[in-house]
Amino acid sequence: MEPVARLVKVSIPNYLSGLPIPDSIGGWFHLGIKDWFSLIPPTAVLAGLGYMSYRAFCPKGRPPSCGRVNLAVKKDVAKVVDTIDVEDIADKAVFCRCWRSKNWPYCDGAHGAHNKEHNDNVGPIVVTKKK
Repeated sequence: MEPVARLVKVSIPNYLSGLPIPDSIGGWFHLGIKDWFSLIPPTAVLAGLGYMSYRAFCPKGRPPSCGRVNLAVKKDVAKVVDTIDVEDIADKAVFCRCWRSKNWPYCDGAHGAHNKEHNDNVGPIVVTKKK
């Protein structure tokens, strides 16, 4: 534990205090090539941390409007409502809850890809008729 403490308390502060960071905007134009090269490692670390933070909060495949659930079903109406008479259901009906089904309002298994892509656990609602 002592090497970590030394790294955090002594080595990193000494390294950061030795970086050639100018006091004014004009000072950036007076840095030499050696100074610019010494700024590459901390800049790379900051860029890496920023990228990892971005990936954590905006994962790949997420739609541009992160809060939107319904991406394609009946977009021409203000509120999507479907009515299905229970008497019309044979023995069982499986309804979509992920909004990704191409056979809306019935489930076509699209939630599987959605769950894998977004690390989610949504599934369909199954309605059965009592016999």
